[in-house]
Amino acid sequence: MSHYRKGADRERELLNLFIDNGFVAIRAAGSGVNSLSPDLIVFKNKIGAIIECKAVSKKILYIRKEQIETLKRWSSESSIRSYLAWRINRVGWRFIEIKDLKELNDSFAISKDHMIEKGLDVESFIGIFK
Repeated sequence: MSHYRKGADRERELLNLFIDNGFVAIRAAGSGVNSLSPDLIVFKNKIGAIIECKAVSKKILYIRKEQIETLKRWSSESSIRSYLAWRINRVGWRFIEIKDLKELNDSFAISKDHMIEKGLDVESFIGIFK
């Protein structure tokens, strides 16, 4: 399975999770190709989130700086918080605000251990929207 296909499948998985929990949500097809838009935008109870989705089996996740800058721009223009959602094998989805990522020279990064410890699980993330 290609990296693009795997990523798209995980984005759809997360999209359906939100829809199943009463959210209105949209997936920007091809978002990973051009970095012009976030992967998902979700709303519930007049609260929104902009989400960049990742599903990799690494100890440290590196994200291109332009992807994060795009999310920051969307947040700035919309006043909606931006999050990274990382699907970690045998753990599930974890969510953390983009502002909590570590900035490097040409990318942003977060370790799997930090994401597991500090990131919100699905139930806690959905709780933000109540």
